[in-house]
Amino acid sequence: MTEATKVDKAALRSEMAMARRRAAAAAPAAAEAVRERALAGLTIPEGAVVSAYWPLREELDPRPLMLALVARGARLCLPAVVAAERPLSFRAWAPGDPLVEARFGTHVPIQSAEVLTPEVLLVPLLAFDRQGYRLGYGGGFYDRTLAALRGDRRVSAVGVAYAGQEVAAVPIEATDQRLDALVTEKYLLAFT
Repeated sequence: MTEATKVDKAALRSEMAMARRRAAAAAPAAAEAVRERALAGLTIPEGAVVSAYWPLREELDPRPLMLALVARGARLCLPAVVAAERPLSFRAWAPGDPLVEARFGTHVPIQSAEVLTPEVLLVPLLAFDRQGYRLGYGGGFYDRTLAALRGDRRVSAVGVAYAGQEVAAVPIEATDQRLDALVTEKYLLAFT
C-alpha cells in the first residue's frame, strides 16, 4: 500500500465512523428496512450457508435479516479471527446458540461449533462506493477471506450499511476485493 493510500484510508475511516454514528441515530428502523430490501432483491438459495456478523458499535444490525434467512432455510455462520494476516474462519451459529467475546470486541460462536464455508457473506463496513468497493477497519480480514474463497468457488459478498456511509470513491489498492451487492435501508445495489 502506498503511503498516500494509507493516509487517505485512515482519514476516511475517522470521518466515516462519525458519519455512521449519525446515520444510525437518524435511522432507528434501518435493520428491518435492510431485511425487507435484502429479501426482496437478493437471490440466496434455500439451504445456502450465509456468513453474517454480530454488530459492533453503530454497525447496521443484520440480526433481523439473519433470522429471516434461517426461516427460509439458510444455515448461518459467524466469522472468527484466526490470526493477523490470515483469512477469517466461520463457525456455525443458530438463534439461541451461545456466543463468546473475542478479539476486537466481536462475539463469535463457541470454539467447538462446526466450521462452515459460506456461499454468501454479509459484510460490515465503514464506507462504500458505487463501484462496489468498501472501506473496512484496516485489518484486511475480509479482503484476504474473499480472495481465498473466490479462488475455490463462487461466493457472493453483500455489504450491509446505512445509505449515509456512501462516498464518491473508496481509496483502493490491488488487494481490495469488490462487493457483489450492497444493501442499505434506502436501496440495494448490485455490482456484478
